[in-house]
Amino acid sequence: MSRIVVVEDEANIAELIAINLRHAGHEVTLAATAEQARFEIDGALPDLVVLDWMLPGQSGLALARQWRAAERTRDLPIIMLTARSEEGDKVAGLEAGADDYLTKPFSTKELIARIRAVLRRRSPQALDDMLEVAGLRLDPVTHRVSHKGTELKLGPTEFRLLHFLLTCPERVHSRAHLLDRVWGDHVFIEERTVDVHIKRLREALAPAQASWMIDTVRGAGYRLTQHPSPVSA
Repeated sequence: MSRIVVVEDEANIAELIAINLRHAGHEVTLAATAEQARFEIDGALPDLVVLDWMLPGQSGLALARQWRAAERTRDLPIIMLTARSEEGDKVAGLEAGADDYLTKPFSTKELIARIRAVLRRRSPQALDDMLEVAGLRLDPVTHRVSHKGTELKLGPTEFRLLHFLLTCPERVHSRAHLLDRVWGDHVFIEERTVDVHIKRLREALAPAQASWMIDTVRGAGYRLTQHPSPVSA
């Protein structure tokens, strides 16, 4: 389930979007002003923001620029909604940092399709798609994990950790990055916690002789690899 913040000051449009997104399986939070939107984002980063261009107090365009300029929110997926249909306005929205741009009126089916497309590019762990790398398979819907037919038992944190690592195989993630993306950037725990759960994840993969797939990159962090080292092979 992905968490989406909808920033829209027209209550009827906001409620229509929220109802349809919840029906599609998303968790939705509504904000009617730029100030409320900043409050929600400061509390905990969502998986995506649906952002209206025209807002009381500050434009969505200015808000998008602020989020893109800040390190914490620079990768936050944003879909901008607007009544402006001119090509120059679309360019301005995209240059401000929006990942996509939808002109009012729009169908909720199209919005949901655009959301899935943006999440697939920017935040694939927020989707329920089946993931498989080198025989290691994870199904977010059934919460099942297997390796070449061998069923594996993972705790909830190890499942989330593996889910994230599977979305970007071979990419190295620092402990701090893993804490933000798996535990949430609003949770304050020691980086050593990551090491504990990496150890538990390797132990969970051991019955299928797949522990080697969780690779330690000295001085950098961890990655999920498809290529066993000579030692682990």
